Amino acid sequence: MTLLQAMSARRRQRGVALILVLWVIALMSVLLGSFALIARTENLQARHLLDATTARYAAEAGLERAVYELQQSDPLTRWVGDGRPYEFVFDNAQVHVELTEETGKIDINSADDTLLQSLFVSVGASSDQAVALAAAIQDWRDPDDAALPNGAEAADYKSAGLAYVPRNAPFQTVSEVQQVLGMNYELYARIEPAITIYGSGTAPNAAYAPLQALLALPGMTPDLAQQLIAARQQVQPGQPGAAGLTLPDGTPIVANAGGNTYTVKSRATLANGASTVLDASIRLGGVGAAGRPYTVLRWRDDEQSR
Repeated sequence: MTLLQAMSARRRQRGVALILVLWVIALMSVLLGSFALIARTENLQARHLLDATTARYAAEAGLERAVYELQQSDPLTRWVGDGRPYEFVFDNAQVHVELTEETGKIDINSADDTLLQSLFVSVGASSDQAVALAAAIQDWRDPDDAALPNGAEAADYKSAGLAYVPRNAPFQTVSEVQQVLGMNYELYARIEPAITIYGSGTAPNAAYAPLQALLALPGMTPDLAQQLIAARQQVQPGQPGAAGLTLPDGTPIVANAGGNTYTVKSRATLANGASTVLDASIRLGGVGAAGRPYTVLRWRDDEQSR
């Protein structure tokens, strides 16, 4: 082999070696990038889990604070269950709490036909649909198998291909109303804030009623309902009555302490924007199995990202 050939062979060997080195560097870069991406993803997941847990327990602190404030012996400092907002800071989280006394909602176990029809019309149902749904609700909760006019009993559910029939007993949960013949989820979602199984009487107490329940009352309009809510929330705790407020038919709105069951909506928001909303129905009184002075009747929480 001549000197020129030897030099050419060495150059080819160096070229191959350089290519191999470049491939190794490229491979190492891909591996390092993959490891970095995995580490970042795990870090974000851990941070998200930490934020969600922190916000959740801050929201639960809002519930516990509400229970404490509702049991204050001084009526001038006791929190009011008419939907007015209460805010405080807990462990660097901003907590926003709203309370609604269940007597302010429409009890689906005792509401009459007129009120039920008005409720459905107020959320956009047609008159015919409202009549049928109101009758079907009454057929679900009454003890007999005789269908009301426009109502629905066992034969109607079977004809619709459903695998269940009316309970023929009071509703056991609010969500059970979704099983009533003719009900759909969209309609249920609109009436859900207005209904309860823990109310009292055939009509909601307007001193505590949420907007959706007020709109079902005779002669009520959206503007008037908003005005009534704003006006009653200006009434200071412990003040008798509701500052002379009346319904469209002239009935005075009386803020009496009607019950011990509340819906508590607690939203906790962290400084970075992560939040959790806790929506629970509770009954005060006694000490439950968990050592708490209230019983949880319904519990729903919703983690929200930034």
